[in-house]
Amino acid sequence: MSKNNDKSKNKDKAKNKDNNKDQDQTPEQPAVEGKLKRKDYEGELARLHGELVKLQLWVVEKGLKVCVIFEGRDGAGKGGVIKAITERVSPRVFRVVALPAPTEREKSQMYIQRYLPFLPAAGEITIFDRSWYNRAGVERVMEFTSMEAVKRFLEMAPAFEKAVVDSGIILLKYWLEVSPAEQQRRLEARISDPRKIWKLSPMDLKSYARWHDYSRARDDMLQATDVPWAPWFVAPSNDKKRARLNIISHLLSHIPYSEPKREEPVLPKRQKPQGYEEPDYPYKFVPEMALRS
Repeated sequence: MSKNNDKSKNKDKAKNKDNNKDQDQTPEQPAVEGKLKRKDYEGELARLHGELVKLQLWVVEKGLKVCVIFEGRDGAGKGGVIKAITERVSPRVFRVVALPAPTEREKSQMYIQRYLPFLPAAGEITIFDRSWYNRAGVERVMEFTSMEAVKRFLEMAPAFEKAVVDSGIILLKYWLEVSPAEQQRRLEARISDPRKIWKLSPMDLKSYARWHDYSRARDDMLQATDVPWAPWFVAPSNDKKRARLNIISHLLSHIPYSEPKREEPVLPKRQKPQGYEEPDYPYKFVPEMALRS
């Protein structure tokens, strides 16, 4: 191989590296201090789970209404954050809403109408895994709606959210920001990991190819709907564990709560057998599984 060809290939590699570097820095993610140890993560998450339980008790006692929205590209980590928030609290208080594609009837309704029944009542925290902002994001990028409809939505959303907030609902909006390289790594993992293959849809593959279209949609959405009464909070999510801790901590800091006063329960004495004996019944026990070495 000639030296000229070698130089040409090296230049191409350097150019591609620079292009990828520029792309990864859109927008630039804050630097973090090393990898978070699993022990430290689990310890802090356990502490935050305790605070979320206190919040739950306070929300129920005071009749608060809380609505939390999570948006972001495919693979940004929305599901992991929501799971971290909800795994130790009651699903009757922390209600997760992840709507499927709209039906033909829903398509004929006023756009926002589909989401209204899921807004929280007193004593509830509703978490939207994607929300009415589908119109500004996936529907725009995948051309499921017109740009005219997107513009109307962006004009209407702040007024709608003003009405939501004025009704007494605490509204928090989070955008999870992942870099192109990390998104690629996560989507590739969904292809190779049998535990994650269900997470990968044809839509994910199409959206992956339209990175910059999503960037434009995100920019327009933030510009139009980052308003004082319903601001957007951007959470860097390349480090999933840190993102979960950061978001839970932030959420707790934006909802005024205290630990309700309560008496510590005491287990009562169990009743006496009064002649009861365990029957000699042929129970069909679930067999012990032989672990693979």
